Amino acid sequence: MNTLKIGDTVPAFTCLDDQGDNVQLSDYTGKKLIVFFYPKANTPGCTAEACDLRDSYQVLIGKGFSILGVSADSVAKQANFKNKYSFPYPLLADESHEVINAFGVWGPKKFMGKEYDGIHRKTFVLDEHGVVTHVVDKVKTKEHASQLLELIG
Repeated sequence: MNTLKIGDTVPAFTCLDDQGDNVQLSDYTGKKLIVFFYPKANTPGCTAEACDLRDSYQVLIGKGFSILGVSADSVAKQANFKNKYSFPYPLLADESHEVINAFGVWGPKKFMGKEYDGIHRKTFVLDEHGVVTHVVDKVKTKEHASQLLELIG
């Protein structure tokens, strides 16, 4: 797994969002961006994380950040997840793994003694030029916004 690190420039990407519209990294040029990766929509940990970011959305955008959530779920599953919990930010449906691979968050995982490949729960903070300024490797799903606010000030 070749995960992006602080100082790396994120490669250009295009991906469908929860509405079926194309989202490109270039859409965020000139804006600070938080990109959080989660394994699967509508699961307990992913829901807790996404809801925590939703609840602190106004504070984060007040600090100049946009937010994107990313998983390998379909557009329909992302739309259902977003609508069910009223997320104010786009969720990318990265079924082709373009964004997941660009950030290097796909790799071996272990759960209940079983090994498999999947999305690692990680969050990246990008500056206005698409350069990684922070990486959260150990996401606390119920306190993720606090983790981010501590990093970005």
